[in-house]
This record gives sequence, C-alpha cells and structure tokens, in this order.
Amino acid sequence: MAIVRMKKLSLLATRSQKDEILHELMRLGCVEVREQNEILSDADMAGVLTRESSDAVEWRAKKTALSEAIKLLDRYVPKKTPMLTPRPEMGEAQFLEETELESALTAAREIIALDERVRSDTAEENRQHLLIEALTPWRGFELPLETNGTRYVSMLLGTVPATADLGALSTALTGALPESEIFEISSDENLRYLSVFCLRSEEDAVMPVLRDYGFAAPAFGAVTGSAQENIKSTQDVLEKLAADKAACQAQLEQQANNRDMIKVCFDRINTRVDVEEAAERLLKTEKAVLLEGWVSVPEIPAMEKALAGFDCAYELTEPAQEEYSDVPVDLRNGKLVRPMNMVTDMYSLPAYGSVDPNPLMAPFFIVFYGMMMADMGYGLIMMLLSLIVVTKAKPQGATMRYMMPLMGLCGVSTFIWGALTGGFFGDLIPQLIKLFNPESAFALPALFSPLDDAVAVLIGSLILGVIQVFTGMIVSMYMKIKRGETMSALCGEGAWFLVFIIAGVGYAIGQIKAALIAAVVVLVITQGYGKKGFGIITGIFGSLYNGITGYFSDILSYSRLMALMLAGAVVAQVFNQLGAMTGNVVTFIIVALIGNALNFALNILGCYVHDMRLQCLEFFGRFYEDGGKPFRPMKIKTQYINVIKK
Repeated sequence: MAIVRMKKLSLLATRSQKDEILHELMRLGCVEVREQNEILSDADMAGVLTRESSDAVEWRAKKTALSEAIKLLDRYVPKKTPMLTPRPEMGEAQFLEETELESALTAAREIIALDERVRSDTAEENRQHLLIEALTPWRGFELPLETNGTRYVSMLLGTVPATADLGALSTALTGALPESEIFEISSDENLRYLSVFCLRSEEDAVMPVLRDYGFAAPAFGAVTGSAQENIKSTQDVLEKLAADKAACQAQLEQQANNRDMIKVCFDRINTRVDVEEAAERLLKTEKAVLLEGWVSVPEIPAMEKALAGFDCAYELTEPAQEEYSDVPVDLRNGKLVRPMNMVTDMYSLPAYGSVDPNPLMAPFFIVFYGMMMADMGYGLIMMLLSLIVVTKAKPQGATMRYMMPLMGLCGVSTFIWGALTGGFFGDLIPQLIKLFNPESAFALPALFSPLDDAVAVLIGSLILGVIQVFTGMIVSMYMKIKRGETMSALCGEGAWFLVFIIAGVGYAIGQIKAALIAAVVVLVITQGYGKKGFGIITGIFGSLYNGITGYFSDILSYSRLMALMLAGAVVAQVFNQLGAMTGNVVTFIIVALIGNALNFALNILGCYVHDMRLQCLEFFGRFYEDGGKPFRPMKIKTQYINVIKK
C-alpha cells in the first residue's frame, strides 16, 4: 500500500458526546487531531469558538505518579525477568476498563511516600554519621561540650594541625601567661584535639598565641552533654532509622505485588492522556465541539460506522497540493518490505504525495547486505537470532519490531551469498579437516571465490550499482511525468538514458568515436532546457561535468560491495589459519570461534552502515523527497502489555 492516502476530517458534534466520540476514534486508531490555530486567527470565528478544556493536566500527574512508582519498585524490589519474555497480553475490552485505576494510584502514592521516608531517613543517617565522626576525637573529654569554664577560669576546646609543635605551643603559652595550661585529648593524621585552660580575665591574651599555631574552635552546634553521651544517643537514633528503613523496605516488598496492576494502569492512563491532549485541540461553543484532523483512507468505513451512532456531522476532503506539507505520512507495506521502515525512520519519512522508497529499496538493501557478509555461518546466526527474538520476545517497540525481521531477511541473503562463495565461518571446515588429514584438499562447493575472482566480483558490484542508479532515475522520471513535468524528465534522466544507450551500442559495434559525438549532441540539445541566454551554455557544460563525474563516482561507490565481501572473507580465513597453526583441535576451535565472533560483530554493523550509505546517498539522491511528518493518531499506546483487538 506504500504511503497511505489521507483525507482531511472536519467533524461537528454535540459537546455532551465529545468524550464518547474521542473514545471511539481512539479505539479505531485512525484519526490524528490537529491544532486549529488558523480558525482562531479569524476575528469572526474567534468570537464564536474557543478552545475546549480537558483534564489533561490531572491525567498527566497520575501518569507521572504511576511511572515513578514503577521505577521505585524496580529499584527497591527488582524483578528478574527471563530473557526474551514477551509482554503479557490483554483483550481490548478489559484494557479499556478503569476499575483498578484508583487502587493503582493509591498504591503508587504509598510507594512514593515510602520512598520519601527512606530518603529522609538516609539523609538523617548521613547527618548522624557526620556528628559521630565529629564527636569521636572528643570521646576522652568527659566534661559537657557546652561547658566554657567557671566564674574565674575559661575552658577553650579546639584543634591545631598535626604538624604543629605542641611543646613549643605550650612553652609560648605558659611563658606569656603562666596560669594557662594545655591538654591534648586525642590526635589523628590531620589534627590534634586540645583543651586549653586559662584565667577568664586573660582569655583575650591567650587567643593570639593559639592562633599563631593554627588553633581553631570546633562547631558542635546545639550539642549538649559529653561527647560520649552524644555518641551513644546518636547510635540509638541510627538504630531507629535503620529499623524504620527496614520497615519501609518490607512495605515496599508488599507493594511489589501491585507492580503488574500499576503497569497496566500506567498504559491505560497513557492512552487516556492521549485522548485528553486531543480534546485540548478541539474548538467549542456552548453546545458543540469542532474537530479537525487527518484520517487514513483505509479506515474511513470503520470510522463512519462508529460515528453513525452519534449526533454529529462530518466532512471528508482530499488535501490540496499546497497542503501536502501538512499531511501526515503513514507507511504500510507487506511483511517483506515493512522492516525497511527502520531505514526511512532513521533517514526521514517521504513527503506526502511522493514515492515510498521502501518497496524499491528492499531488494537492493537485502541483496547488498548479504553480498557484503557472504557467509553461510553468519547468515544462519542472523536467521536464528531473528527467529528466536521475533517468536519468543514478540518485540513491539518500533526499532526492534523492524530490526529483527530485517536481520532475518539479511541473514537469508547472507546465507545464499555464502553458499555461492563457499564460505562457512570462512574456511573453517576445510581447515578443521586438514588437522586430521594434512593432505586433504576438501573445499566447500562454490560458484566463485572473493579472493580468486576479485575482478569479477568488482564488475558484478558495479553492475548492481548501475541497476540501482538506473532504477532511481526511472522513479525520478515517473514522478516528474506524474507532476506534468514531461519535458524536464525527458531532458534530464531521459537524455542520460539515451546517452548510456548510445555509448553501449557504440562500444558493442566498435563505433566509439561516433557514439561519443552523438552523445554530446544529445546533451547539447537537452541540457539547456528551462534556461535562458548565457544560462543555456553554462547549463550544458555544467551538466556535462556534473553528470559524467556524478554518475561515475556514484557507480564507483558500489565497489564497497566487493571490498567488504573480500575483507570479511580474508579476516575469517586469517583467524582460522591462526587456529590451525596450533595443530590442536581444541585450540583451533577456540581461536576460530573468537576470531569469527569478532569478524561477525564488526561486519554486522559495518555492512549495515555501508548499505545505508548506498541507499541514502546513491539511491535516494535520485528521486527521494523527504520531510514527511509521521502520522500520530489517537490510539491505544502501551509500554508494558500487548492489547489484543477482538
């Protein structure tokens, strides 16, 4: 079906049935509701219509709460899921029920509250540990830390650097103030912890002496009592915090029983948010609502049947040519072509009204990929991986849903090319047989060898390149003729087709000089089309230079098909030979498997990148019109379950 036809939908309905209509359109998944800013820009219409309100903010908040709860459960109570486990399935009618939403939201709020308690307890634990760390050096000081002396004697607590000379400090202090005394309470690698006693009347004179040795008073804050007493009470607090965290953990483990319910409700609310956001794009009067959007043509009969039960009127119109840039694009193809959506999604969707490149690209992409990998063993691995993931995991995400089938198709092509070249993990089987029989000349049957027939492979690569480039030129001509630009098509790609035919015939009959003259005449006649004055001359010479160099370089780019086929085969054989040099079957298998695994990992990505380059530059550059906007209809959107429509 390629690019799905779209029609513009204008629907006027009673406001009381708005929610039901949106619900039905969401269930069908065929209508994209668009903004109606141009209507509101009309002063007359703006006086009649206003934007519809919705509960989108409230539902987004609920969605956020459920999402946060799921993340918290995964953090506190992780659940091990077997590899390749598919999503659970649920019928559409059951999914659209909202009976569990309040229970799920209540559970989510409790989970979030428990997490807040845990985080609060953790923060308090950190503060208590810091307090213990600060008090530990003072454990040997038995007086209350808030004590500052008596009526006549001042007591100062503080620290000096561990490198400070305590004897010199004591001598300096007692020399200046004989009634003063210093006691060392404890020390560590950084500091010495001191208590200093002096007459209260001499306290101001003591401080300058202490500061000369880096004396600094500790900050105990509101701590009262001795250090040992505070350490003991802090440890009691830590025990209570640990008990509270353990209780929270136990409650979170109980809440893990609600994990599946919360996930299902998250998907339900995710779908509801989509509907509420669509409602915000509607315009309203007191009694009616106006919806405008795009509907996919294949689903129009189903939509009309669904709307028949409502008090509404609607109009379907074909988009005008000038509206094509606003029309969303939906690509639909068969199973063999659908995986190519991965390529166009990464590049850019085709513009509406242009050509879907996927059916044209699919055979080239798959054949080119297989040609570059060209190994039966690698092809088998790709097919098996694809089959296992698709059948076991049943991926639903856009990337995996397309990537794994594409890998399988490329694996088939890789296996076929491997059979043609006789490659099975390089030359693993012949090398293995030689370990048992050094005189063996066994080799897998092959139509050609990348190493021995490199020139033939190069020529074949260039021929494939010519075929793809010509295909792109044909598509470009078709699109121009369809738009009424027949002369542009004939004087553009048509003229170059004629030049290639003349060159081929001239080479075949040995009249190269005559063919060259005829080709130049064709280009002189055609390449000035659409230009005036001196532009005709520049157009002719520019077309000659750009056309000749452009076609030559583009076709030459396809030599990478031969280069990657040759590189992959050589690397595999090198590792096999390295393993065979050990003369031991076990070490041979280990070295060969490691080497082929590295070669496979390198090539599965490298071949994809080079294949993408050929498609996006050499092929798409001929005809592709990008810039399409993806079709985003209201529909059931799930992240954790698969909804089965019955």
